[in-house]
Amino acid sequence: MDTKKRILLVDDEQINLEFFDVMLTKLGFDIEKAENGQEALEKVKRWKPDLILLDNVMPKLSGWEVTRILKTSEEYRDFSEVPIIRFSAMDDVKDKVEGRELGADDYITKPFNFSEVLARIRVVLRTRELVGQIERREERIQVSEEIASRVLAYVDGLREPLRSLEREATVLAPECGDAKPFVDRARQECAQALAKLDGLDQAVLALRAEAENLRQRETALPALKKSLRG
Repeated sequence: MDTKKRILLVDDEQINLEFFDVMLTKLGFDIEKAENGQEALEKVKRWKPDLILLDNVMPKLSGWEVTRILKTSEEYRDFSEVPIIRFSAMDDVKDKVEGRELGADDYITKPFNFSEVLARIRVVLRTRELVGQIERREERIQVSEEIASRVLAYVDGLREPLRSLEREATVLAPECGDAKPFVDRARQECAQALAKLDGLDQAVLALRAEAENLRQRETALPALKKSLRG
């Protein structure tokens, strides 16, 4: 895993910000800090973090509000997939459930152990990378299907003029006299071209079927994202 990931630390307690800044920087992460929810939203736009460590109880906007805005606001739709680990001094099941339902990836109760926090950071980042790989694979499948559809349409566009030419050559051949060998050759070449187009059709359809089978074997992406978040 690339250790040069960007982590945004959001906490109104300076001692926590400094602690995580020092420890995570030593481990190779790029760190940015925010002391309240409003500042966090501004830095998300400007800095584009790979992960947010977010305290829950803060001035201006709480961690819950920041999570809701990032995951549901149209203004922040480009950042809705940024993973969030929330911190709270309260071990409240209702708060945890609401955070997960909003899209938070993990929840850690204070006081925390740094080794545990680091392990969870790495798990969340690996999970996000896995989801990203699946998304890119899905995009490639979609592009392949679009190319297949265009190729099939192009082949259909070529087939009818060739069939028409082949029919005309068949009709004209007996009346062409000395030109008959050339007409016969044109008819044969049309037939060969049509056979090649049929073969191309079959190859493209086989590739399309293979892409569809691959998609069906995969877990649906939305369900996978939900399961990976727990």
